[in-house]
Amino acid sequence: MHYQNQGENQLLCLLQLASPALPVGAYSYSEGIEVLVTTGKISDYDSLKNWLIDCLKFGSIRLEAGLIVRAYLETNSGNLQLLNNWNNWATAVKETEELRLQSLQMGRTLIRLFTNIQPDLSTELMSFVQKKLETETDFCNFAIAYGLISASSFVQKKLETETDFCNFAIAYGLISASWQIEIETAILGYLHSWATNLVNAGVKLIPLGQTVGQKLLWELQNQIVLSAKEILKLKDDELNSCSWGLSLASMAHEVHLAQTKKLREEFFSLR
Repeated sequence: MHYQNQGENQLLCLLQLASPALPVGAYSYSEGIEVLVTTGKISDYDSLKNWLIDCLKFGSIRLEAGLIVRAYLETNSGNLQLLNNWNNWATAVKETEELRLQSLQMGRTLIRLFTNIQPDLSTELMSFVQKKLETETDFCNFAIAYGLISASSFVQKKLETETDFCNFAIAYGLISASWQIEIETAILGYLHSWATNLVNAGVKLIPLGQTVGQKLLWELQNQIVLSAKEILKLKDDELNSCSWGLSLASMAHEVHLAQTKKLREEFFSLR
């Protein structure tokens, strides 16, 4: 289930997978930055920098990156059962509906891109999953979520009563392994892409200048490298996050969106 990938090609695969321009919808999510700017918790360069550094040290991004490592390893070992378990766990640990939907939407979109970019590789993975399905029905939801098998009558029955999806971290790890990107560089690319997205959000919302945003990304490099090394060493029972601020901001953003939608509907009803 691997793309023959060496040297420069491996780097190019990483650049494509970690690119902020990858059309998975990441630009649509600010992960609490919008609320934090609105409430004044983040108001300038230093407060944004401190927030991002704290996230890299203690936040849920560490947990997400740890899930990438596990998805990568289980893809290489061919253990779809454990991969499915980690996917379910990834869904369960999301603290708000907004964060959960973000992960699921981006994951499904990334897998669709993967199957379109490399149909031969996705077909090979589909064949592997089909063999598992013959004897191990627990793989059903996982296979549907990744869009790698057709809906047979058996699968359709399962789909009627059970729904499961692919989280972004799981999809990222699976594709990194399939493209033979080294796990160390895959994690670095993931963390840098995450930081780029949130810096861009801060640049627009605070606002900050583009040059200031690039300066901030540059100054985050050391922390990104340090966090990546720590994440790669984490054991399963060490996966955790301390992200109360993100959770509260996400909850507030959900309420804000609901209120905005209601006001918009009331406005148009008066026209």
